[in-house]
Amino acid sequence: MPKSNWSVYTGDSEPHDGITGLPAPPPWRAFDGGPALPPPAEDDDEAAVSPDRVHRARTYVATPESVQLVNAALCLRRPLLVTGPPGTGKSSLAYAVARELRLGPVLRWNITSRSTLADGLYQYDPLSRLYAARPGGGPRAHGGVEDHLRLGPLGTALLPYDRPRTLLVDEMDKSDLDLPNDLLNVLEEGQFEIPELVRAARHTPDATAEVLADGTDTPVTVHRGRVRCRAFPFVVLTSNGEREFPPAFLRRCVRLKLRRPGREQLTDIVRAHLGAPDDRMRALIKTFLDRANSGELATDQLLNAIYLTGVAGLDADSRDALAEQLMPYLSATADGDGF
Repeated sequence: MPKSNWSVYTGDSEPHDGITGLPAPPPWRAFDGGPALPPPAEDDDEAAVSPDRVHRARTYVATPESVQLVNAALCLRRPLLVTGPPGTGKSSLAYAVARELRLGPVLRWNITSRSTLADGLYQYDPLSRLYAARPGGGPRAHGGVEDHLRLGPLGTALLPYDRPRTLLVDEMDKSDLDLPNDLLNVLEEGQFEIPELVRAARHTPDATAEVLADGTDTPVTVHRGRVRCRAFPFVVLTSNGEREFPPAFLRRCVRLKLRRPGREQLTDIVRAHLGAPDDRMRALIKTFLDRANSGELATDQLLNAIYLTGVAGLDADSRDALAEQLMPYLSATADGDGF
């Protein structure tokens, strides 16, 4: 196996088709869903749709460790569990990888304490089907159950695309206790069923349904209610480290722990976002590092302080006072009132 094929993600943010050179999966992680779907077309107006995410993807500064473990997750066809303090770029990593490897728009699932596996797989609205079945129910009155279904971000990621989709499952530590194991089962099998479509296909051997995918109005074909991946998606699970996950879940993930960036990485981050650091920027980087020794801060607080103090054109004393206000500690335990 050529070594060059293993490291398809470089972290330099320049888009390329290196994903086509990814080595074959381990025999126990090979999937055969089909027929193969082409990757979604790249949105030429993506910057206008979500300029903040495009900017984060272009300016993300990857560490050697994150590059290595992203490639490990891609090669092993395993989820990447990314932990670390707020503001260390956990979610931005998913957008950076998707952009560099041309994996299409990121599918994002924001987790709350009420999130269930079904939310990520698909949504079915039985009431809309009931209303449509009534006289005068509109254009969907004669449609099937698929007209009232839409795949969720996880369900869309598991469609049989011929190159991986990127799925960001954000803030897993906010989930219900059962969700990690429920999610694990689906990711381990690389497939799931939609019971409503399985029942509808019971007496039709070649039954297919046209179902809307997440984030698009373009339908995809689902055969007999079963979805099985072809190229296992690049799954990024983020966590702020606020809870422990079950051992069975952890051992099936590649784990990346992002640490608070040091001076050199912070300087690279500032350069990527705001240009070459000048004396004012370097002074604020030093202030940020000094304050971070006493409590938890996020990198975007530093970027906000550098940007605003530059725009405001303040003198040194006023600049430092404003910067301190813009960089409050993220935990109230850092000092008496959280600032």
